[in-house]
Amino acid sequence: MPQYLVTIQHPENYQLPSDAEAMMRDISALNREMIAAGVRDFAGGMQPAGKAKSIRKQAGGEVIVSDGPYLEAKEHVGGLWLLTCADMEEAVQWGRKATVACRVPVEVREFQVMPEK
Repeated sequence: MPQYLVTIQHPENYQLPSDAEAMMRDISALNREMIAAGVRDFAGGMQPAGKAKSIRKQAGGEVIVSDGPYLEAKEHVGGLWLLTCADMEEAVQWGRKATVACRVPVEVREFQVMPEK
């Protein structure tokens, strides 16, 4: 079955909502539901984008490490789920539940299937 990445989209300078404890309970309940349904392969929250390290190869071959996210964006990945679902429709249904639990937008994307050698 195909795998899907469900990413939690935090706006720049994200602050926990006033109902953060309730949100965490909702996310925990969703995780339990995903596990019970057998779709959750992995889940994890991310540290703020400002704590990221960007690694780039320069034209001369030198590799440079710098502070902060690689992309300048108004939103950053705040967490993710890796799900195995029958199809995009099922993955989107889980994404709907995720956006309610997390109180922010989420994105659902299917992984590319790599051809076997």
